[in-house]
Amino acid sequence: MVGFIIFLVLLFLSLIYLFLISPRLRDRADMDLLLVDYAHRGLWNGQYPENSLPAFARATDLGFGIELDIQLTADKKIVVFHDYDLTRMCGESKKISELTYSELCEYRLGGTAFGIPTLAEVLKLVDGRVPLLIELKGENANTELCKRAVTLLDKYQGAFSVESFNPLLLQWFKKYRPRYARGQLVTKVTKKTRKGSALVGFALTNMLTNVISRPDFIAVDGKIRKRPMIFICERFFGANVFVWTVKNRRAYELCQTEKRHSIFERFIP
Repeated sequence: MVGFIIFLVLLFLSLIYLFLISPRLRDRADMDLLLVDYAHRGLWNGQYPENSLPAFARATDLGFGIELDIQLTADKKIVVFHDYDLTRMCGESKKISELTYSELCEYRLGGTAFGIPTLAEVLKLVDGRVPLLIELKGENANTELCKRAVTLLDKYQGAFSVESFNPLLLQWFKKYRPRYARGQLVTKVTKKTRKGSALVGFALTNMLTNVISRPDFIAVDGKIRKRPMIFICERFFGANVFVWTVKNRRAYELCQTEKRHSIFERFIP
């Protein structure tokens, strides 16, 4: 009798777990044009920095999809930039969110002549020639970036999807733009990578927040790509999986063997 009760408890917990991590199951977004490999922050090198217009132009010319990052300036302009501050790319310890767009225009990327582009500039440059994988930056429940992004994306004629580590941003798209393909970014969250509740970090690491975002695809850190939760979402629920960041041909070929799409950098597949 005790054994049967334990079995029922384990069964119940397993069903709860499957419910929490499952992707979107009904009325999924169309992913046909999005199932390609993506150049991580464009096809950048020592001459053309990441998330710059020439890096995006190179990827477009060679026919690769483009992964890029967007966030808001102090005056609510959408710029394409990965870090929350300028330290790494521009040598200044100032936050993007605290500077106006005109102030950002004074800075150059990685010691080059190229500045920080806006999302509008990137959309005009790419013009639907390759698919876009747009990462929404944000660490809280503020969804203003989502609201402002769709004013541009609703008019865009090319293939694109949105992704984020923040399930609350994806939840906004789930509610207000359900036809947009959306992806949950996943990595191992630690105290070094995220401040705040350890419980929230655990939930993010183990995709328990999929119940909030109900993603169409999973974009997973290659270091944890073999975790059971990824296998379940992919094989049991039929979600597409993208692996980041693929940095050499061997890792790229491994993704091909696993029938997963790559978000790559530092080499040309």
